[in-house]
Amino acid sequence: MEVKELRDLTAAELAEKEQQLSQELFSLRFQLAAGRVENPMKIRKTRRDLARVKTILCQQVSATKPADKKQAG
Repeated sequence: MEVKELRDLTAAELAEKEQQLSQELFSLRFQLAAGRVENPMKIRKTRRDLARVKTILCQQVSATKPADKKQAG
């Protein structure tokens, strides 16, 4: 998934995407252990997509927190 597409999503949509990718990664790892995985590179792609989602989600959260601190202080 492209970073531009992810940056356009809301925090709730990113959290949902994170959940989906985590579930998919679990499924792929289970298939790998059972010896049934068709494309091992899909695990790598899924891991990277999950990291991108988590990074953008964290950036969005940290971007809103300094504004809250300035208003409170």
